[in-house]
Amino acid sequence: MNSSVHISVVTPVYGCCKSLNKLYERLNKTLSTLTENFEIIMIDDSSPDNSWDAIKKLSKVDNRVKGISLSRNFGQSRAITAGLDYANGDWIVVMDCDLQDQPEEILKLYTKAQEGYDIVFGKRFNRRDGFIKRIRSNFFYFFYNYFTKSNTDSRVSNFSIITKKVLKALKKYSERNSSYPLSVNLVGFKRAEINIEHAEREYGETSYTLKKLINLAIDVIVSQSNKPLSMSIKFGFTISFFSFIYTIWLVGKYYIYGVEVAGWTSVMVSIYFLGGLLFVNLGFMGLYIGKIFNETKSRPLYLIDELTWQENSSTK
Repeated sequence: MNSSVHISVVTPVYGCCKSLNKLYERLNKTLSTLTENFEIIMIDDSSPDNSWDAIKKLSKVDNRVKGISLSRNFGQSRAITAGLDYANGDWIVVMDCDLQDQPEEILKLYTKAQEGYDIVFGKRFNRRDGFIKRIRSNFFYFFYNYFTKSNTDSRVSNFSIITKKVLKALKKYSERNSSYPLSVNLVGFKRAEINIEHAEREYGETSYTLKKLINLAIDVIVSQSNKPLSMSIKFGFTISFFSFIYTIWLVGKYYIYGVEVAGWTSVMVSIYFLGGLLFVNLGFMGLYIGKIFNETKSRPLYLIDELTWQENSSTK
């Protein structure tokens, strides 16, 4: 692959076969105003439609289009990781393929980056997503920010431009349970956010269901924060403290006022309540132990089935 690439565009593809030709045309037109030395890396994340065939056709028309077909569906985050591993540009743009991230907005990101920023994210100041999707996204970032003590804006997604220096830093992070924007937050460097125009979705439907968002939230929170464990410990001490105070009160009532303590019902309620808390605590511990177990197995983040250019398929 050409080492003189100035801009690499990395876009994961899933369920958006109909948008790929238009995406290429708009990217080609936009990027050509900046440089002819660009590449467009499309990663087929085992899309259920004919996305891979469309990508191969585009790569035959223009060898600057480079396709990566993953062996199965690994998820958007790992598909982006695969694209980043093959990106050669001095600048790397990450965007979605459904045209809600508009290719023309790359000019804004690039211009802002020339002011001396290593990372520039696009902020969707007027989101064109559906009401339900926005609600799900807001809940996700609310809980993520609370548990990780961060201040991530729900209007900021994958659409961004980074320098090769940032890319090299990102490659040193190999956590399995993370996402691209959250990983970029970890590496630091000089960063900016600018408002961009967000388009309505023309093709396909979002693959992020409520269940997937919940699983993603659990994964990223557990991988980046131990606050659930500390909350569990604090809550346990709080219950113990009030139980101790209540015990003193009951003993005092019995010896001072001669009031007998109610028996079976209060005991059973207390047992069930504390038993439930113990199971919650064990669940938290199990999540962390499970994530540690997955990391220690060191399985590849993704597997490549096919490339559109001559190079041995690889794993990460």
